[in-house]
Amino acid sequence: MGYLLVIVFLVLLLIGLPIAFVIGIVALLGIFSIDYIPNLSVPMSMMNGLNSFVLLAVPLFILAANLMNQGKISEKLIQFALAIVGSIRGGLAQANVLVSMMFAGVSGASQADTAGVGKILIPSMKKNGYDTETAVGVTAASSTVGVVIPPSIPMIIFAGLSNASVGALFLAGIVPGVLVAVTMMIFVYIIARKKNFERSERVEFKTFLKLLYESVPALLTPIIIVGGIVTGFFTATEAAAVASLYTFLISMYFYKTLKFKDLPKILFDTLALSSLSLFALAAASALGELMSYYQLGIRAQDFFTDYIDARWVFILITIAFFLFIGTFMDAIPAMILFVPVVLPTAAQFGVDPVHLGIIVVMTLAVGLVTPPYGLCLLLASKIGELPIERSFFAVIPFLLIILAVLLFIAFFPGVAMYIPELLNPDLF
Repeated sequence: MGYLLVIVFLVLLLIGLPIAFVIGIVALLGIFSIDYIPNLSVPMSMMNGLNSFVLLAVPLFILAANLMNQGKISEKLIQFALAIVGSIRGGLAQANVLVSMMFAGVSGASQADTAGVGKILIPSMKKNGYDTETAVGVTAASSTVGVVIPPSIPMIIFAGLSNASVGALFLAGIVPGVLVAVTMMIFVYIIARKKNFERSERVEFKTFLKLLYESVPALLTPIIIVGGIVTGFFTATEAAAVASLYTFLISMYFYKTLKFKDLPKILFDTLALSSLSLFALAAASALGELMSYYQLGIRAQDFFTDYIDARWVFILITIAFFLFIGTFMDAIPAMILFVPVVLPTAAQFGVDPVHLGIIVVMTLAVGLVTPPYGLCLLLASKIGELPIERSFFAVIPFLLIILAVLLFIAFFPGVAMYIPELLNPDLF
């Protein structure tokens, strides 16, 4: 029966059924086929999968991102990013990467970054002489830092699965996220010189100060969130609530770009997007029940014990596995299903849960720009009106950058762990 369920899973994926429904259907069929497991365990598992205080952070961070986009805070950040790097060759592309770092510090969701930044910068880049492939590739690839730089929704999910500290995960994501962004900016500079892309005039210092003043309230968001969690002032869920409230207040009263009449649409969009993620998570919990019956976790652990005797081999296999899974599955259900499988073996090889979390989150971030799932790639290609095949080829060089940084972080854990160990060793 197990092999039949795998075939059903693959067939449903190939015909284009959304992954959340694929997982749910397979879980339903599998548990219904087992006589001594009550059918009621399916909805019970789904409800139990959502019965977590930390998961409230998911819709709240999505709400913060939607408020940020509707309040046009992303436009302020783009203007500020252009003031910093616009005078460099390929300034618009450089600003694209830089503003993704800034946006990541507020939303925790890469898709929101692609939508918010892409709608502004992709048409602007095309208008200023960039080829569409470069505009789409830079936008899609740079948005992947949204789940690495804190706050990060996938890191919150991983923390719930592994009992790792959310604060430690957030702090450990800072250096890898910055490394990815800086390396991308170096690559952008190289191709900008080769293709002779534009560069704008350096802004006057007075103008720079004005843009800085306008951007400071938004840039304070990650400091408030991460600082509050690390110091223990509030939990990750409370931090998400603070982020939503803070973003609402600065959009409404500081920038004055948000109106009360905008709130119903913002709340509807938040509920729609949150329901997709949370339903996938609930369905994954039900499938996890089925996987427990087939003892997949034990079998995986036995495989690692019998055939792998080196930590570096385990890390490479983990990266390869989650790279494959990420091509057709969102990060949240992927982690719900498979993190519990690899976690015990990681402990055997002495891999710190926080370090493992950074590896898994960065690896699954690659899936955001790889077909057939590749949600960020799909969004960017739709905005740029570029076929998905050409969009994927445009993003390949940036994928290699992400993978290079990922391998560096994987085999030199001290790079990612330096900040959390320095600022708050009690988190471990």
